[in-house]
Amino acid sequence: MGTFVISKRFSGDYKFEFTSRKGKTIFTSNAYELRMDCEADAEYLRSVFETCSFVKFKTSKGKFFFRVVSEGRVIAVSRKYSTELMVQKGIDEIIKYGSKAEILDFANNDFVFED
Repeated sequence: MGTFVISKRFSGDYKFEFTSRKGKTIFTSNAYELRMDCEADAEYLRSVFETCSFVKFKTSKGKFFFRVVSEGRVIAVSRKYSTELMVQKGIDEIIKYGSKAEILDFANNDFVFED
């Protein structure tokens, strides 16, 4: 099952990441000034994965990624993948496990994760 991990950026903003069953980051959210806004969007996203759009892109260097869009708003951007098939596997994992994912909050700790 996947997991939402809330953490603090070096800038002081909050973010959440959705990690796979194997612990690999699938996507990272936008920055949030307030932790409660970050938590609220993670909860919201968890409840609407079935209705989200996953818009795929290709970088100029040939890497693939997707954006998570809900109600016309980009909520998160995926990591870069080497193939389009891997992008689809990431999306499939979100759809399959996202609504059951737990939310872990590391933002209250004294350490900060790198972006």
